[in-house]
Amino acid sequence: MAETGEFGLIRAITRRLPVGADVLLGPGDDAAVVAAPDGRVVVTTDLLVEGRHFRRDWSSAYDTGRKAAAQNLADVAAMGARPTALVVGFAAPGELPVAWAEQLADGLRDECALVGASVAGGDVSSAAGIVLGITALGDLAGRAPIRRDGARPGDRVVLAGRIGWAEAGLALLRATELPPEILRAHAEVVDAHRRPHPPYALGPLLAAAGAHAMCDVSDGLLADLGHVAAASAVWIDIDPTALPVPGPIRDAAAVLGADPLTWVLTGGDDHALVACLAPTALLPAGCVVIGRVLAVPAHVGPDGTRPDDRGAGHGVLVGGLDYRRGTGWDHFRQAT
Repeated sequence: MAETGEFGLIRAITRRLPVGADVLLGPGDDAAVVAAPDGRVVVTTDLLVEGRHFRRDWSSAYDTGRKAAAQNLADVAAMGARPTALVVGFAAPGELPVAWAEQLADGLRDECALVGASVAGGDVSSAAGIVLGITALGDLAGRAPIRRDGARPGDRVVLAGRIGWAEAGLALLRATELPPEILRAHAEVVDAHRRPHPPYALGPLLAAAGAHAMCDVSDGLLADLGHVAAASAVWIDIDPTALPVPGPIRDAAAVLGADPLTWVLTGGDDHALVACLAPTALLPAGCVVIGRVLAVPAHVGPDGTRPDDRGAGHGVLVGGLDYRRGTGWDHFRQAT
């Protein structure tokens, strides 16, 4: 890329990025212009840092582009909005091949195409390692945004999309003693770490169904539901028997001697959606009820106390009990 130069790199990237109807002025000017028919714009941003969020020996440039777009587009969907555009900040070493950047752009483009969004522009710079800063925009189409602070006692907790897959894939990749044929045998799970599959369409559908609260599951089901519980000042009780633990995850857990339910409860990067809806709400197809919202914990432990007796006014329980095996991802304590 050092030989191609900044503006040559920009040309190489932008010629691979068509713009849709929401982008009124795309790459090539001082700023892009994106339509906002609702009069409000949903905005979210995320960073991906090489060695922390992805590794080039594990993920291709194309996969990295798909993942970078997905985690931002899913945040827009979690607000009940339709994604419209991305802008991308890209920093990388000068010796990185231009082809890597082009394949990254292809991944961004193809993930955006799933929701009719476009890459509207961005910036490039040099850095010791690859860093991506992605900002996504979205349109609410006249609806109120679905926040985290609206969960109500009596609500059903609903999962849209899959969880545990990316964490299972990451565990297999981290197990360096595994022979390559094992990774190939579990390619579907390994690929789930490289490229998530968020249920984009279900965000606006859950909003239309009357969701009181919703969020993207990026850091783990328990961690992200913990944000909803804290914002809403409620307790959420997850039914572990209602959580889907598909065969490929069970098979991967058997190889590693792991508990697949732990991956489902605490694994991030699948970018599923979790929402709280009234018991009478009609759920969109593809959603499953996994728990309920409580005013106070119902379970009384063997010592005669409940979790809220310890002074907490909110939290997440699993089968009425505290879960003691961690809650999810923390960017300042963990790395890929």
